[in-house]
Amino acid sequence: MNPKNAKIKYVWGPFAAITLIVILLDVMTKIWAAKALPGHTLTLIDGVLELKYLENTGAAWGMFAGARSFFLAATVVVFLLILLYLGKMPAARRHLPMTICLSLMFSGALGNFYDRFVLHYVRDFIYFALIDFPIFNVADIAISCSAVMLVILVLFVYKDEDFAFLSRKKAGKASSAGDMTHE
Repeated sequence: MNPKNAKIKYVWGPFAAITLIVILLDVMTKIWAAKALPGHTLTLIDGVLELKYLENTGAAWGMFAGARSFFLAATVVVFLLILLYLGKMPAARRHLPMTICLSLMFSGALGNFYDRFVLHYVRDFIYFALIDFPIFNVADIAISCSAVMLVILVLFVYKDEDFAFLSRKKAGKASSAGDMTHE
């Protein structure tokens, strides 16, 4: 497989597909929640799971309320770092879990970025009442899952050499060409 096709198969194709799916789910559920839930609580599992609409100007539990500029700037930095990482990452099946992880992180951040940029707040609506967890949304689920996945990948799956492509030192052409052909 040539390097360009490998990059599409293992990096940019999955990245685009996951990002599109998560963004669509996030936007559709937020639109529904904003129309159907204000002033109402929909109990899905009594004492456990509810849907209730909240316009959040901060982070979890309303922390840093009103820090919109900080969140927007931090999100742009995260976007750039993810895209830079994916651009440098070898196009190999071994790195596909990291592509999935970063796609979830990117799409979740993008969903909340859109809300903060356009609406000046994030639309949250999922409430885990059993433990009084902060109200959240689909984008938050994607970000949280990617964070857990990232920890697992870094601690238990990948080794230091799997991140060698991030080094400023140039690797030999033979080793980088080999990465492109692994399936």
